[in-house]
Amino acid sequence: MSTSPSPGIPFFTLRTEPDGQQCDAWPEHTLLDSMEQGGIAWPSSCRSGNCRTCIAQLAQGQVRYRMEWPGLTPEEHASGCVLPCVAYPTSDLVLEVPSI
Repeated sequence: MSTSPSPGIPFFTLRTEPDGQQCDAWPEHTLLDSMEQGGIAWPSSCRSGNCRTCIAQLAQGQVRYRMEWPGLTPEEHASGCVLPCVAYPTSDLVLEVPSI
């Protein structure tokens, strides 16, 4: 798997709050992959949307999933929670850093 973006494919900006870290978010890479490539440390484990270690609150922006339903409850999904390990950006994003 190539870690560099394809020429001509637009990218988005992903910012984490409240720390203000920022990286490029590529549509063909998960948010977690983009954060790791951009030097942002984020908790993760399974990378398949099941363990929920990477859960975050999407404060701004939109994502898509390649799976029918990631490991979120309907209430979490409705409140804006996302799983960065299986979410792909469709716009610029702001993610709230999970409290550990």
